[in-house]
Amino acid sequence: MSVRLDDLDRKILAELQDDASRTLDEIARRVGSSKTPVWNRIRKMRDAGVIGATTVILDPDALGLEACFFVLIRTSEHEAEWQRKFLATLRARPEVLEAHRLAGEIDYILKVQVANAKAYDEFYQALISEVRIFNVTALLSMERIKQTTALPVLPVQTDTSKDE
Repeated sequence: MSVRLDDLDRKILAELQDDASRTLDEIARRVGSSKTPVWNRIRKMRDAGVIGATTVILDPDALGLEACFFVLIRTSEHEAEWQRKFLATLRARPEVLEAHRLAGEIDYILKVQVANAKAYDEFYQALISEVRIFNVTALLSMERIKQTTALPVLPVQTDTSKDE
C-alpha cells in the first residue's frame, strides 16, 4: 500500500534521509516551510508507516568489520517448517545485514558483515549446522562503491515539452 505524498512531503523525506539529526527549524528552512507544518507532516508520515525507526549509520571498518560477503544460497528444501527455521536462524544472526528471497536459480541472497574470512567461516559453519542447505556460494566484496539507505523519494523530473 502506498501513501500519497506531495512535493513538500518528499522534500522533507529527502532531508531526513540525508541527515535526520538536523533540527526541525533547519529542515523547515531547507524545504521552504515553517516548523509546525513540517512537524505535522513528519508525524503523519510516521503514523502512516512511511517513516520508521530513526537510527544511526555506523562505519563497519571503524568497528573492525572489514569483510562484506554476499552469500548465495540454493536449497532443495521448500517446506514451511524448513523455511520457518531458516528465517529464524537468519534473523538471530547479527552478521546478516540483509536477506532476500529471490526468483531464479538462487533461492536466497544474504549480505553478511564480519571481521574477516575466519569470522565468515564461523558464521557459515553455524548456519549449516542449524539448517540444511543444498549449496552456498560466498562472494567477498573487494570495494564498497556505493552504499546508501536513502530511497529515491523526490519526484522524477519529466520533460513536459511535446515534439511536433
